[in-house]
Amino acid sequence: MRFGVVVFPGSNCDLDAHHALGAVLGQPVRYVWHRETDLHDLDCVILPGGFSYGDYLRAGAIAARSPVMDAVGRFAEAGGLVIGICNGFQILLEAGLLPGAMQPNADLLFHCEFVHVRVENPATPFTRLCRSGQVLRLAIAHAEGNYYAPPEALQGLEERGGVVFRYCTPEGEVLPEANPNGSVANVAGVINEAGNVLGMMPHPERCAEEVLGSADGRFILESLLAGRTGR
Repeated sequence: MRFGVVVFPGSNCDLDAHHALGAVLGQPVRYVWHRETDLHDLDCVILPGGFSYGDYLRAGAIAARSPVMDAVGRFAEAGGLVIGICNGFQILLEAGLLPGAMQPNADLLFHCEFVHVRVENPATPFTRLCRSGQVLRLAIAHAEGNYYAPPEALQGLEERGGVVFRYCTPEGEVLPEANPNGSVANVAGVINEAGNVLGMMPHPERCAEEVLGSADGRFILESLLAGRTGR
């Protein structure tokens, strides 16, 4: 499967994603500069974490208007797989490829720690190797991870299985104290209606090897490989 990792000015998790996909999983992967507009050689595009354009205006706001994002929009419309991680999730929201918006963490602090998330929808290209209710231990590192959607939009997400991950306790309980940033309904990741664009705040690429403290991110990355080998 052919992966592309987009590099914006200020990205800092592009190397992590490239390493996880290339060195760990042995997949063909290349960097995609933010001015590129041709993604025809790719099966999956990764928007990595970081501080694109210094988070000016809002996190992801300027990156969402980079030339590459027009290409990402066309790529997604044609059925290509897209995953936005942390800042990448923020960019997808700002670009209108996912519903909702991101706010500063409720406590106004930067959170860099391990969290637990529960798999709410295993029937996606990103979670096909997971089971419903499975708890994953993943890393977060963000100051603006407080996901918000209006009640009617959140209800729509819930009804169609659009909430893919939810912050939880190690035992899988969805409780306020397990929510690190104040996200509505403990939402940690959502998917579009077509089911090919995922945004998530936790970092699966930082949890692809046991030496890093968890390899649970491989459930997500390897789910992509289990689905198809070409477009």
